[in-house]
Amino acid sequence: MQNTLQQGDRVLVDKLTPWFGSEPSRGEVVVFHDPDKWLEGEPTPNPNAAQTFLSKIGLMPSANEKDLIKRVIGVAGDTIECKGTGPLKVNGKALNEDSYVYVGNTPCSVDDQGGQFKVTVPKGKIWVMGDHRQNSLDSRYHQQDDHQGFVPVGNVVGRAIVIAWPPTRWDTLPIPDTFDQNLSAAAPGALGLAGAVPLVLWRRRRLTAGNPRVSGRGTAG
Repeated sequence: MQNTLQQGDRVLVDKLTPWFGSEPSRGEVVVFHDPDKWLEGEPTPNPNAAQTFLSKIGLMPSANEKDLIKRVIGVAGDTIECKGTGPLKVNGKALNEDSYVYVGNTPCSVDDQGGQFKVTVPKGKIWVMGDHRQNSLDSRYHQQDDHQGFVPVGNVVGRAIVIAWPPTRWDTLPIPDTFDQNLSAAAPGALGLAGAVPLVLWRRRRLTAGNPRVSGRGTAG
């Protein structure tokens, strides 16, 4: 997740919001349980007293579990695509990732297996990517796993909201502005309905115009 996060950084995690039915949103940095042995072979760290306390009150992921931290790029229904070196596209719309992608990296990779892809996120899943694009074993590189690279929403511990340690690195982790654009997938059915309503009203006016048997007043109920 460099340069957003550095080795040794400790983050505070909002573990409360998911308890009230909220789901991850595009652009958030989230902590999640390993979905498909992404961290197989990695040692489990020993928590210190402060980390254990913050974990118990819901402000830090548990150090006793193998958790990962990545940025949410797509949610259920989204189609995400990488061609060439980028840009990364969500539902056909390009993301401007200059503010968070590691300096010198390109949004997409062309020299490895997984850097070029087009996927649609299933219901109940998210697609995550690291900010250090050329050095992140994220959703792109787990497409052959049981979850096909997608992370179940139920695996998400919470959203990382603040870099809390070391003090010199204190900062918030806001959602980048590029995710403020309308990235939602188009709904052809809804668009068709929107076009049909004016036509229906126009036909109704034609049928009623000049017909003395049709009253201009409606009835309640």
